[in-house]
Amino acid sequence: MKLTFGIVVFPGSNCDHDAHYAVETILGQQARLIWHKEGSLGDVDVVILPGGFSYGDYLRCGAVARFSPVMKDVVRFAAGGGIVMGICNGFQILTEAGLLPGVLLRNRSLKFVCNQVHIRVENPQTRFTGLCQAGQVLEIPIAHGEGNYFAEPDTVKRLEDQERVVFRYCDPRGVLSDGANPNGSIHNIAGIVNEGGNVLGMMPHPERASDPALGHTDGRKLFDSIVESFVPALA
Repeated sequence: MKLTFGIVVFPGSNCDHDAHYAVETILGQQARLIWHKEGSLGDVDVVILPGGFSYGDYLRCGAVARFSPVMKDVVRFAAGGGIVMGICNGFQILTEAGLLPGVLLRNRSLKFVCNQVHIRVENPQTRFTGLCQAGQVLEIPIAHGEGNYFAEPDTVKRLEDQERVVFRYCDPRGVLSDGANPNGSIHNIAGIVNEGGNVLGMMPHPERASDPALGHTDGRKLFDSIVESFVPALA
């Protein structure tokens, strides 16, 4: 039995087809593009909010997309324990929608960054990292101008204490440093989950590191982990 991934498309999304390709062609699962004006997600098992520049990033990244009709059902889906993955702009939308804490600010350099980076798996016990090891280093690309994660000290402490920081930027050896932080994110945070562990937001693009033809496949571990997490329910 295959899972159905619903990939939400906003005006300005540009990684929706990348995610669709990774899910359907690489993973062999079912994928469906969902236009932002739809009032319902339909019958899906996983929701992906893809990268891009929803609504041209006017006002603030993700701020307008948060009010798209489909987002009401995304919030409902997440509240019911549904798996939601926000990638890059999708992460920004999740924070604007209140599904994840914090905010994504302009990069420390005030420049758009597009590079291969290394991230360290901090929590392998999530539905997104179940096939990873604690401390494992993944090489996954980034492409953003506002990826500088920030939250108030008490929020960051809560994320740390509850092991909700899933990924941190690091060097190839897994060492955390300011030099390995491409955007200035507090505590080198690259990805976090909500309290229920079913909503992930991350700035790196795993869908762009899933096809061997691109020379990088570490991103596939996240998608495979999601699929694997459903196996007991599908058995």
